[in-house]
Amino acid sequence: MALAIVSLLMTSFLPMTQHQAAAQSSWSPPVTVYIPETGQSLDQLFLDLWRNSGGASSFGYPITPEITLENGHIVQYLQYARFEYWPEGDANGQTVHLGKIGEELRPITVQRSLIATNQPGESMALLESARQMKAWLPVEASKVDTSRDDLVYVEATKHTVSGGFLSFWQNTGGDSYLGNPITEEYQLDGATFQVFERGQLTVTTDGEVQLVPVGEILAGKYGLDTQPIAQGNLPTYSEDLFVAPPEPEPVVEVAQAAPTGEIWIDINLSYEYMTVYQGNTVLLETYISSGRPGFDTPPGTFYINSKLPVQDMEGVLGGEYYNVPSVPDVMYFTDVGHAIHGAYWHNNFGTPMSHGCINMPLDAAAYLYSIAPIGTRVEIHW
Repeated sequence: MALAIVSLLMTSFLPMTQHQAAAQSSWSPPVTVYIPETGQSLDQLFLDLWRNSGGASSFGYPITPEITLENGHIVQYLQYARFEYWPEGDANGQTVHLGKIGEELRPITVQRSLIATNQPGESMALLESARQMKAWLPVEASKVDTSRDDLVYVEATKHTVSGGFLSFWQNTGGDSYLGNPITEEYQLDGATFQVFERGQLTVTTDGEVQLVPVGEILAGKYGLDTQPIAQGNLPTYSEDLFVAPPEPEPVVEVAQAAPTGEIWIDINLSYEYMTVYQGNTVLLETYISSGRPGFDTPPGTFYINSKLPVQDMEGVLGGEYYNVPSVPDVMYFTDVGHAIHGAYWHNNFGTPMSHGCINMPLDAAAYLYSIAPIGTRVEIHW
């Protein structure tokens, strides 16, 4: 959520509220995010397609960077799919497509002359390959058993889909997601498969229908680079990044009496809100972002034990890798890495976003850093 400075007693700090109000009014979600599960990123139109069509449950995670082809098309492989951008558009003007990658699984040939080999294992493998090739042959409508309730004949591709594959296909949007079937069911290495225009299904040993990672198979087939990339300044993907901030709270300038007493910090995790006091006088109020679920900011009484004007933060926490360079105005309050600091990589203050630290708007963090000495008390509570 956007920051909201509600109460400021020092005239020199008023420009911060104007800056923050401007940041609020210009908020927009990120156009590129980092996917730590595979060490790749998703950008703009591909990110929109992924988020709006089921995300990882529909397509898996990206496994390659974007690749520009000789024809000017841009493609990116995901675990179960290939996203394609056609700058010229199709007949309907659509530029973003799910690649029809099923056809690229078609077997080329099988050495039928070796089927009569004296080696049973090899003979069985060749027979399975032959059946797989036969499954690609179109089926005549007149030969389809129309009495079955669990079977559908698709005229567009002249293939049937039935049983568990039919249920999965229909429940996931039919041809709008996987496309139409382009093979019949076939057996290979003891498992059952069926190929569709945009993917492939298989049946697990316990009878569950699931997607085959066709994107991974084709990336391996084509020798594509799937090595993770450096995160750099890209935000780690979270749907919280796409939550619009609330309207800013009104800025109120109060009487400018000189504050006295201890400077201390109150952080309310229930409201993601910080209030900075000197004695009983409020110096600053602002939304913050504390630790998201699994990386919760600890409640309790703490004291700022060290300060750094800027620090590169990198590490692995809870199984997640993070790398954020040049974090400003860092004020540690535990001995295990919890700090209050500025955050330039998001404007989603008011929502838990961090790995346990307290993220602050940049100007607010700079001001707090300037007035809070080592030993400043920090009260964190719900």
